[in-house]
Amino acid sequence: MTLALLLVACPALAGLAGLLVRHRNAARCLAVAAPALALCLAAACAAADPVGAFTLADFGTVRVSVAFDLSPAAAAVALAAAFVTFLVQLYSIAYLRGDPRYAPYAAQVNLFCAAMLLVVAADDLVLLLIGWEVMGACSYLLIAHYAALPKAPGAAAKAFLVTRFGDVAFVLGVMWIGTAAGTFRISEIQEPPAGAGAAMLLILFGCIGKSAQFPLQIWLPPAMAGPTPVSALIHAATMVAAGAYVLTRLLPLWPAELLLVVALVAAVTMVGAGLCALAARDVKGVLAWSTVSQVGFMFAGVAVAAGDAALFHLVSHAAFKGLLFLAAGVVIALAGTDGSLRATRLRPGDSPPAFWAMTIGLASMAGLPPLGGFYSKETVLGAAYEAGTPSGVIVFWAGVVASILTAAYAARLWLLLFRRGRGARERSAVPGLEAFSLWALIAATAGVGALYYAGPFTVPALHLDLMALLLLATLGGFAVIGDSWWRDRPRSGRRVADRDPARVLGRAQSALAEGLYAERLAARATRTAAGAAGAAARALDERLVDRTAVEGSARATVAAARGTAAGHRGGLAVYLRLSAAGTLVVAAVAIGVSLWS
Repeated sequence: MTLALLLVACPALAGLAGLLVRHRNAARCLAVAAPALALCLAAACAAADPVGAFTLADFGTVRVSVAFDLSPAAAAVALAAAFVTFLVQLYSIAYLRGDPRYAPYAAQVNLFCAAMLLVVAADDLVLLLIGWEVMGACSYLLIAHYAALPKAPGAAAKAFLVTRFGDVAFVLGVMWIGTAAGTFRISEIQEPPAGAGAAMLLILFGCIGKSAQFPLQIWLPPAMAGPTPVSALIHAATMVAAGAYVLTRLLPLWPAELLLVVALVAAVTMVGAGLCALAARDVKGVLAWSTVSQVGFMFAGVAVAAGDAALFHLVSHAAFKGLLFLAAGVVIALAGTDGSLRATRLRPGDSPPAFWAMTIGLASMAGLPPLGGFYSKETVLGAAYEAGTPSGVIVFWAGVVASILTAAYAARLWLLLFRRGRGARERSAVPGLEAFSLWALIAATAGVGALYYAGPFTVPALHLDLMALLLLATLGGFAVIGDSWWRDRPRSGRRVADRDPARVLGRAQSALAEGLYAERLAARATRTAAGAAGAAARALDERLVDRTAVEGSARATVAAARGTAAGHRGGLAVYLRLSAAGTLVVAAVAIGVSLWS
């Protein structure tokens, strides 16, 4: 219990203290020390398996606890989050060396790490929800770090609003589960409570928003407006992975028939995002769409009730995606561009760390053995292969298609970056801290596959036929891109102005590069809904409030006043007749009462 509490508290306290620090050296010390200590504590938790709780609030029928449960699989996720955060902080010291707002940036990164570790370690849904919401706030601040850039504030607002849209459903689902089960302790909910199906669909919608899955994927590609280390943190080890992690923790609560919904979300996302990655026009855009697609593999593991396979791919993805984003930052800086694939290019000898980092990261993402991506992807599809359910069939074949697309966009990115010769600008050496971060992640990407043989995950055995199919799919993706690249090679009398293998997509390339116009459609739908809501509010105000309540009461008052005024204009004869009539009525009533009594 103490280890788990310290695991969350160390980066949280360092982040809060960092918000008060303005001296750069002190900010650096806090930035590096907190995730380094969290990394050591996560390793200790992996060995100790801490479990514990104390009551925070007791409402009679429902109790909220500060409860932690770090199983070996959860500890592996905590190790990945702390490790990537530590390297991101080291990398950021060099990457943001001239940034005047480095101190609050470093503090926000530590708070971001603490929030993810709280989500990983929490055994209480309310405690998990706190970490979930803190991550959303930190993502807004970090994406908007370059506030002077025209795109950054809008991208941060979009990420915040889209994820908040999903979080409304997430909060409702958590409250539903907790009240129906009589407890918010995850370990105490042994079977689905009443209404679990609807509650889990609400939680799924929240996880779709946080993990940028279809149809709430529109916030993630624009979020690349933030600093590159922030992109590495969000994509590799924290926010985007959080949705998939929560689904694995709540897997026992899923009614089996509703896993088909998760399968459909995963299938559409894996294939659709893979096509968008193949058509993307900038380096970070390719990596952003690849994250959406790879998280789809994690959702696929949930769809076939293979939680450990999903977590294995989460840890593997943390290594190679962190490596790819940090390498992308180096490549873009050395090329002196904005990251556009049209202009960004290097020769392999210009920066060996960047070249090998990008090469190994792309190879792992494509699923080449013996790198970690091969093993983790094989375990997910192996679980789908063994499931024998409609969900398994859907995610298996979608995964095979997504594997072809992954190999294709990985090969395209590598060719466009390293096979077009030297760019136009002079380049400097890679700073030492950036190079160290790259080499450390290279080692992690190469070695994470060992977790298949000696790790905390219970995953299916390797299938030789499935491995052969995946390798053929990967080689098929390479072959399609290689053929397009070869056909567009410069020849005598013929030179392709824009040599891009993505032309294999034909007329669909432009639409896919824009994410199938999902952002435009969402913006139009939002404007339409806002207009309809405004018109309804106006009609309600004008017809019910103004005409009925306000004007109606005024008309009634005027009518009553006119009737009263008419009674005052009757003349003396009318008043005498009324007085006589009233006297007769009173006399008749009095006589009748006396006779009755």
